[in-house]
Amino acid sequence: MIYNKKTVRDVSFQGAATLVRCDFNVPMKDGVITDESRILGALPTIRYLMDQGAKVILCSHLGKAKGPDPSLSLESVAQRLTHHLGRPVLFAKDDCVVGEEAKKGAASLKPGEVMLPENTRFRPEESKNDPLFSKELASLATIYVNDAFGSAHRAHASTEGVTHFLSPCVAGFLIEKELQFLGDAVNHPKRPFVAILGGAKVSDKIKVIDALLEKVDTLIIGGGMAYTFLKAQGYDIGQSLLEEDRLEYAKDMMEKARQRGVALLLPIDHVVGDGFREEAHASVTEGASIGEGLMGMDIGPATIASYRKAIEGAKTVIWNGPMGVFEFPAFEKGTKEVAQAMAQCDAVTIIGGGDSAAAVHQFHLAEKMTHISTGGGASLEFLEGVSLPGIAALDDKEEQAQ
Repeated sequence: MIYNKKTVRDVSFQGAATLVRCDFNVPMKDGVITDESRILGALPTIRYLMDQGAKVILCSHLGKAKGPDPSLSLESVAQRLTHHLGRPVLFAKDDCVVGEEAKKGAASLKPGEVMLPENTRFRPEESKNDPLFSKELASLATIYVNDAFGSAHRAHASTEGVTHFLSPCVAGFLIEKELQFLGDAVNHPKRPFVAILGGAKVSDKIKVIDALLEKVDTLIIGGGMAYTFLKAQGYDIGQSLLEEDRLEYAKDMMEKARQRGVALLLPIDHVVGDGFREEAHASVTEGASIGEGLMGMDIGPATIASYRKAIEGAKTVIWNGPMGVFEFPAFEKGTKEVAQAMAQCDAVTIIGGGDSAAAVHQFHLAEKMTHISTGGGASLEFLEGVSLPGIAALDDKEEQAQ
């Protein structure tokens, strides 16, 4: 799957009102932003548009609002943008998103100025991709830029609907970077190509496992999803996570890996606990089986060594999903060691967003990775080969003259 989309470099923005879909879905606690990574990630595109003389109208969702919710207002994001850009960012406080403040603000913008309307999910029509709301959003501008890869897998009003009312519709620098790294890794990987999948459930990654087995040389599986595979092989897994309805699927995937010559690596030992809690007593199993009453919480030392060896020999590594409950210090080592192996290897290393991204930041290894995706769900769907609506809706580059 190759997306050959126009980017901000292909358009003249001088004096043009430009609607920019960003990902400002930042973590907050008591009204305070606790991680500004997504705001910082949007700055290159915003600054470029400002320098090009665009009248910049940003938009984003925040949280899972079903309507107006003061705790999920984007006002604090506007304040942080003002700080980072060194220029005032006008915040339009309309709960209806496209209200009088937003309309007057957009009309009054001068080239190089920036406005941010309220959380798009204050309107339930956003997630329904309602054409009337899409048209309202589009009425603020003449050009559309999508730079929110983390929301590109959703056909919402601000990601797909507006493209029916604005032209041109192009990608920002963040999406361009995502397509470059993920696209090259999936379609033209340097080999050996290793994919690492973790997280709680097989069901969350059914399609991506199937798709990656068509492409990779080695597939490493850890986290809660590994126990379903081990159970399918006949091992005892104690009280570990198990999806009974996915046992046949696990068997099918192991057989597919065998037929295609893909090395499918599963845990050969575990760090287990006597319950799912931070203070659980941790011990290491002697093999792949887990005793009654115990729960797999992390991969063990022999597994770490096996996974490290596979990573060290790779030229492309994609990782999505932790190896264990890395939020608990006693069960963080597997995830940390995998991250360190990636940081130390001579390969293109891509982190597929979500918990994996959180882990590499927690272990201060983010700068050692080639690319950290800004979209967990979107990156998974990209790896599955699914067409992402927010990207598919953007304009294709014109064919080069022969």
